[in-house]
Amino acid sequence: MSYQYILTEEPQPGVGLIRLNRPKALNALSPELMQELGQALEEFDRNEDVRCIVITGNERAFAAGADIKAMATASTVDMLVEDIIARWETIHHIKTPIIAAVSGYCLGGGCELAMSCDMIVASETAQFGQPEINLGIIPGFGGTQRLTHAVGKAVAMEMVLTGRYLSADEAKALGLINYVYPVETYLDQAVKLAAKVAAQAPLAARFAKEAVNMAFETSLSQGLHFERRLFQMLFATEDQKEGMAAFVEKRKPTWKGR
Repeated sequence: MSYQYILTEEPQPGVGLIRLNRPKALNALSPELMQELGQALEEFDRNEDVRCIVITGNERAFAAGADIKAMATASTVDMLVEDIIARWETIHHIKTPIIAAVSGYCLGGGCELAMSCDMIVASETAQFGQPEINLGIIPGFGGTQRLTHAVGKAVAMEMVLTGRYLSADEAKALGLINYVYPVETYLDQAVKLAAKVAAQAPLAARFAKEAVNMAFETSLSQGLHFERRLFQMLFATEDQKEGMAAFVEKRKPTWKGR
């Protein structure tokens, strides 16, 4: 498909890359961009050859927030009728693992988008924040919930109530992100990580993502029951037979995604 606000490519076998492309607006997440992002994610998710997706921006900004100009004059009725939050729900239905590659500003909606991904790789210049309080609002795309799960109540409260940013090193120490790399290599490293995920058994990777996400949405006993069922279901797949046979025979498995 042809897009106006994003760019897509497949930099390595099994990896789909989506680049947010509103550089003059620091990749502000306009409704139009979010619609295109959802379409691209769904397209990659349907593509059996794409087994991991990377979302990135540019060196200066992953995304500096939602498009404030698009919301500045909105009323409560406008927000309810247009339901721009619904555009964000697409990412939660994507079964393929997703990695955010973040450099520079990752603020407001940008931080919420990164946290909606399954892993985050950052450059040394990355800054993470939820500064909506400075606009007279609060995070509305999951920021108060995901941030608290990731960094704990005290830090989340400080960030949401004061607009404080986290540096890449702070975010790594607090468990918000996975890795920090130089600006020159952060995207390459994110693609390498995606390639490692893409090399795994596709159904097992999707089930693993689903099981880990369930840990944030249910009790421990319910989560364990859910995990057990997914574990058992994988024994009906050809990849389970291939993976265990390859282990016994001391060779590399060949996954079929079946």
